[in-house]
Amino acid sequence: MVTVALIFVRTSAISRPAPLHGMKVLDLSRVLAGPWCTMILADLGAEIIKIENPNGGDDTRRWGPPYVGTESAYYLCANRNKKSVAIDISTAEGQEIVRTLAAGADVLVENYKLGGLEKFGLGYKALSALNPRLIYCSISGYGRQSPLAARPGYDYVIQAEGGLMSVTGPADGEPMKVGVAVADLYTGMAAAQAVLAAIVAQQRDGTGQHIDMALFDAQLAMLANVGAAYLATGEDPPRLGNQHPTVVPYQVFATSDGSAVVAVGNDRQFAALCKGPLARPELAADERFQTNAARVRNRKALIPLLAARIAEEPTAFWLEAMRANGTPCGEVRSVGAALTSPEAMARQMVRQVQHPTEGEIGLVASPLKLGATPVVTPAAPPLLGQHTDEVLAALPGHDEASILDLRERGIVA
Repeated sequence: MVTVALIFVRTSAISRPAPLHGMKVLDLSRVLAGPWCTMILADLGAEIIKIENPNGGDDTRRWGPPYVGTESAYYLCANRNKKSVAIDISTAEGQEIVRTLAAGADVLVENYKLGGLEKFGLGYKALSALNPRLIYCSISGYGRQSPLAARPGYDYVIQAEGGLMSVTGPADGEPMKVGVAVADLYTGMAAAQAVLAAIVAQQRDGTGQHIDMALFDAQLAMLANVGAAYLATGEDPPRLGNQHPTVVPYQVFATSDGSAVVAVGNDRQFAALCKGPLARPELAADERFQTNAARVRNRKALIPLLAARIAEEPTAFWLEAMRANGTPCGEVRSVGAALTSPEAMARQMVRQVQHPTEGEIGLVASPLKLGATPVVTPAAPPLLGQHTDEVLAALPGHDEASILDLRERGIVA
């Protein structure tokens, strides 16, 4: 036992690089799903070379207000730890630069429309012929193998077509989208998982592969329990607002001065809530409410009783009493309150970084916490073309004069 402890201490004390240190990722994506994927890979230590159009770059650079200087907050949220290289890939010279970069890359991520890169000679078949180890990840709305493959993908549309909006929003109101672009974000995370799996396979057998990620697929997968409920019953799940379809009570309740979330996960917790903070032990003894299945069936009878009692006291009273009692609960915070909370600070989920033109700015940090191979220290999202000269100078045949010539002709910026 002592020997194991000594080995653990010695191993944990060694400074180890981030997991993807030394890997090069060519990022030809823009907006959110693709950049979210590559930002995860960047946090894990990969070198991300973000290829942007010299005329404006990533669309999200202009998605504001709000802005930090000339950069939109939207762009800043998805592009930390990257290098920006501005290249006009519609030109032969620009395409050749991308091919040279792809020949030395481990991964390429793109979210062009169907055939968008093939017409430039930058599709999977062309680039994998140059670099058989290349992992080529395509992200689109409906997938490359789909009757809707040529249709562009937008998060809002995918939330609608993928069933999510039908179960989001008030029961007697209109269908609602989620407050952030969850189809994009979930697809980006799934794409990062697929890339990491492909890296393992690449290191095992020495060859790359094509990854075909679709927002629509990811949205269907994200339906989780409500998707399973439909497959089990053939019935569309109802829209329940802040209530849970299969767990009761599990929702927001109004207090005397605000609101609180109560998330009772099992029968023991429900009985403890009734006998403790609510001081309504008869509810726990009522056969209509003794089991979760019974509470789901008798939701309309139970919820008004709970709501009336919870409305009698302020939020702080209920949070203190329920937490002491072991009842899962929480306050409904604003975004600012969540980001400045003590737990967010303790987890270092907001980091201050130096921006090239705006001085110190705040960024939400990576949630990945690896004990022995931590993610890299966050760096500010790059200015458009900030690293063009640096990246091109490392390529064969690109000296200062040739880079200047490319810039003067508008091929790079």
